[in-house]
Amino acid sequence: MILVTLPIESQKTAHIRLTLNGEATDVSFAPYKTLLEVLREDLGHTGTKHGCELGECGACAVLLEGKAVLSCLLLAVECDGKSVLTVEGLGADGKLHPLQDAFADLGAAQCGYCTPAILVTAKALLDSNPNPSREQIREALSGNLCRCTGYQQIFEAVEAAMIKIAGKTSC
Repeated sequence: MILVTLPIESQKTAHIRLTLNGEATDVSFAPYKTLLEVLREDLGHTGTKHGCELGECGACAVLLEGKAVLSCLLLAVECDGKSVLTVEGLGADGKLHPLQDAFADLGAAQCGYCTPAILVTAKALLDSNPNPSREQIREALSGNLCRCTGYQQIFEAVEAAMIKIAGKTSC
């Protein structure tokens, strides 16, 4: 067995460039940090939540290259050169995303802890399938645990946003 030891200075800090919420971002951090830790601790994007840190609750979901991923299970060094979207990047030009509007209008966010991850996960669903059925919405959000709403309002809000995004005005 051959053991290769890197110089101490190369073990201290990792550097990556990623596109965070549409903006090129350079960040340095300890190489063992997860994407969740870098987003919250090094970049100040606290919308992404610490939950179980085991990949079971979904509170840390973000979009990586347009796909929902659990940022607690992903080392930040794996994101070099990639695009990450957090809840802070959902709105544009000072306006809420239709999902955010629908969640507010329909009471889909109660305590709000799970909401950021559910919003980005729902966005990934609507980006890939603009007209999902209730069952497809349920399946897409099945990895996001919510202890407050009972999910009904969440599903209804995703459906309302889907209609708004499609340019329809009534349910």
